[in-house]
Amino acid sequence: MRPARVLHLSDTHLLAAGALHQGLVDTTAVLRHTLAGLGGVGPLDAVVVSGDVSDDGSAESYLTAQDLVEGFAVEHGARVVWAVGNHDVRLPFAEVLLAAPAEGPLDAVHDVDGLRVVVLDSSVPGAGYGELRPAQLEGLRGALAQPAPRGTVVVVHHPPLPAPTVLHDALRLQDPGALLDALRGTDVRAVLSGHYHHPCVATLGGVTVVVAPGVANRNDVLVAAPRERAVRGSGACLVEIGPDAVRATVLAVPAPGDGEELFVLAPDVVERIAREAGVPRP
Repeated sequence: MRPARVLHLSDTHLLAAGALHQGLVDTTAVLRHTLAGLGGVGPLDAVVVSGDVSDDGSAESYLTAQDLVEGFAVEHGARVVWAVGNHDVRLPFAEVLLAAPAEGPLDAVHDVDGLRVVVLDSSVPGAGYGELRPAQLEGLRGALAQPAPRGTVVVVHHPPLPAPTVLHDALRLQDPGALLDALRGTDVRAVLSGHYHHPCVATLGGVTVVVAPGVANRNDVLVAAPRERAVRGSGACLVEIGPDAVRATVLAVPAPGDGEELFVLAPDVVERIAREAGVPRP
């Protein structure tokens, strides 16, 4: 059986009416450029977008994402799987991308030619950190009770991996061990996440965890803590799920200005964002 081929995108951070991300980046133009640069990726089974599709939660931004990503997917024989991130807003996300009502977490199960793709909504409305509720984990266990012909991929915006910077540590997935416990002994081959704007691949309990680079920008994980620094740069991951192995390839898409500094957040700003968007403090 040939490997399933999944293009993994994340953190497009689109906005309505031509607005610029952080007042600096035309993320719609960046997404167009990124998809054009990925044109030679070959046939695909799925295109997974693992959250923060929008930056402002507007219906217009989701319509743009739908037009660009689904158009690309059709050209490559793939279907699109959308997941919610902390910047997304459930109601317009669901209405535009899922054609469904937004009632609680937007979890879903998809069958992609025998590859099961389970989407978990780790967003906490009004916050930046991630959380999976007990009912979601119970639903996950139920979905995984029987193996799928080509195995399972789980998509969740907040990675079950340590964060690379101080700010993302404040906005990390809470209790990642609970998720990993639910995956133990199942046919899950990979977990696809975003959020960190920096690629990373790790193996946890036999499961390959793939964090995709951001499309909107790249997080500089070498900046001196506790500052936060973002630079221009975009990419994706090609994840190939075979019967014996999972291979993840980071695909950088060069563009003019790559590596140019976009912004630096001073320690007091990082602390303020962590306090406002992180787990509530006593």
